[in-house]
Amino acid sequence: MHDIKAIRDNPKAFDEGLARRGLAPRAESLIALDEKRRSAILELQRAQERRNAASKEIGAAMARKDVEAADDLKAEVAGLKAAMPELEAIEREAGVALETALAEIPNLPFEDVTDGKDENDNVEVRRFGAPPALGGINKPREHFELGEALGLMDFEIAAKLSGARFVVLKGALARLSRALEQFMLDLHTTEHGYTEIEPPVLVRDEAMFGTAQLPKFEEDQYPVGGYFEQPSKINEDIVQERVNDLARQFGEEQISERRLIEKLNEMYNSGIGDFRFGWRITLELLTAVSAAKDSFYSVFQTLSQKILDREKERFWLIPTAEVPLTNLVRESIVDEKALPLRFTAGTLCFRAEAGAAGKDTRGMIRQHQFRKVELVSITTPDEARDEHERMTRCAEEVLKRLGLHFRTVALCTGDMGFASRKTYDLEVWLPGQGRFREISSCSVCGDFQARRMNARCKAADAKATRFVHTLNGSGVAVGRALIAVMENYQEPDGSIAIPEVLRPYMGGRARIEARD
Repeated sequence: MHDIKAIRDNPKAFDEGLARRGLAPRAESLIALDEKRRSAILELQRAQERRNAASKEIGAAMARKDVEAADDLKAEVAGLKAAMPELEAIEREAGVALETALAEIPNLPFEDVTDGKDENDNVEVRRFGAPPALGGINKPREHFELGEALGLMDFEIAAKLSGARFVVLKGALARLSRALEQFMLDLHTTEHGYTEIEPPVLVRDEAMFGTAQLPKFEEDQYPVGGYFEQPSKINEDIVQERVNDLARQFGEEQISERRLIEKLNEMYNSGIGDFRFGWRITLELLTAVSAAKDSFYSVFQTLSQKILDREKERFWLIPTAEVPLTNLVRESIVDEKALPLRFTAGTLCFRAEAGAAGKDTRGMIRQHQFRKVELVSITTPDEARDEHERMTRCAEEVLKRLGLHFRTVALCTGDMGFASRKTYDLEVWLPGQGRFREISSCSVCGDFQARRMNARCKAADAKATRFVHTLNGSGVAVGRALIAVMENYQEPDGSIAIPEVLRPYMGGRARIEARD
């Protein structure tokens, strides 16, 4: 998410950054939306101030028994009260329009990122090793040819179970996949300083929004219908108690929707009782009750009932552990002394691959379900660039210890991910395909995700907070690592040698053969 204040202060730089992404200028339209929002806020404040002043003047007029003046003032107050809901609606609509527009704009690249259109303009930074000799094999086989010949990789039964882009691994290959994941996690936790996390693989809208999978890339995700909060678990007494507390606090008068939103967000963030709901639900329910002209108490009762009546909410299967790991710091203020925070997790990941028709239709390169070891760092703005280089080296070390030939490339502006300011891809050599394929992507996102999550940090001697900077990377994709090991360690007889570093995880086994 971009800072509208920064856009207002330097619209030219913002549009230049978008141009490097191949996008049209947006600063002028964004500033116009912000002006509409700010104007509505100002008009609402003026109306509230005048209403309060007029209310006091009514008392004074009554005290001096000036009935005519008091009646005129009462009419003015009534008019102001009648106009305020419209002003609140204008402010809300302009705010939502601005937030929606900002949410769909990608991050801006760093100055040192190469301008380009696609992967052909990426820049190789370094490479490690050389293609293996493979015992004189003239035509190396691809991983699916090796796996099927061994009888340990079954795409046919997977298709019967789940459809295309799934696989069933068996026996020694299933164990090799598990060994790779355990090896990576051990390396990152014992030598690279990452804390292992076992996160949920089902997350809410807010988490997906925070890392920028939503709303732009909804078609690539897997939504799952499920219960966030069973209606029976939302205690009506607790809800009513909160209604009474807020009614006592504000009295029976109508208050602004902006203040209502603030109070609702306070309740959500503090997790009072079982009264929790997300930003989308908040906006939806507020829209539903915004026409009410009754007291705040009545409006809140309507809102409470709608929450009680709502039975289902949506989960998302995570596309990567970046989502839950990065969101560990959402809506929090972290002591800068604790930074950087470094997290790792090995999880299942799920991607719809909506735009992948016809690409990598055979084998395990592009699957709907796969395993990956993720790396996430939370840093101060000053440390982010150095942390990016460090994270990339950590991912590279996995491939070095596996003895795989790979190269590191810096992505150009046209090939970077939506949330990234700079990205390195690690591309491993696959003899069966005779080319490099991506196995890891390490990105620094600046404060782009932190603004969406409201994740901040504060130094002990600082008066103000600032947004943290977030980074994420694959450390590495387990399925693609399995592919790389199979193809780079294949033997002339169709067996697969096991890299030395993995043998302790394989019970000392040195190779996988057909009998396995």
